[in-house]
Amino acid sequence: MTIRLKPIKPKKISDQVFEQIMELITRGELKPGEQLMPERELSLALDVSRTTVRNAISKLVVTGFLEHRQGQGTFVCSPEARNKNPLAAAMQSQDAGLEDLLEVRMGLECNAAALAARRATEQDIHFLEKSIEDMKAEVGAGRLGTEADVSFHIAVSYATKNPVQVHIMRDFYDYLFFGIEENLSRLYEKPERIENILIQHRQIAEAIRNHDPEQAYDAMRTHIAYVLNFFKNREE
Repeated sequence: MTIRLKPIKPKKISDQVFEQIMELITRGELKPGEQLMPERELSLALDVSRTTVRNAISKLVVTGFLEHRQGQGTFVCSPEARNKNPLAAAMQSQDAGLEDLLEVRMGLECNAAALAARRATEQDIHFLEKSIEDMKAEVGAGRLGTEADVSFHIAVSYATKNPVQVHIMRDFYDYLFFGIEENLSRLYEKPERIENILIQHRQIAEAIRNHDPEQAYDAMRTHIAYVLNFFKNREE
């Protein structure tokens, strides 16, 4: 029997640049509307050629995470201005409901929280705590804090150190954003519910900080079940 094998190709440098910038966006370090530093500065900071940076940026523009503005530069797109993601399109067209999304998140994110509790570094915990403080500040200013909420859940994913988990959640990013925005806008009918969300985030972060997988799993399950039950009871 003849088995055909393909040569292993090293990961392109432009793909590594793409990954770094994508991580900054999904973690909320680069926020919607924020300008990306010029190609020249990026190439110096990353120690790669400007062509490599340009290729990575082009890929991010094609995928809808960045946009070029004539005479101004390159900016981070808001998920609201992006409809390229088929999952987000499904949400918008109501082919999938919020309960469907929350049921999927229950499976994905409870396991992620448990893995994060085993593997999180100090930097991961920093990102979790920062996203909680950012959301608290946004809510205090009368806004929903959607980006910070999404950043929290993405930070849990990165803390798993599982590339498949990270890849799934990044592909899930737009859908997650739309779902969380809709959740928060309805929960905001009673402000104490948003405070409950913040408390739940703190409990998840504390369990991960304490490296307690069981507690982290339960805390994430409680958090998602809280929102899911809200919508079920609301409809009833």
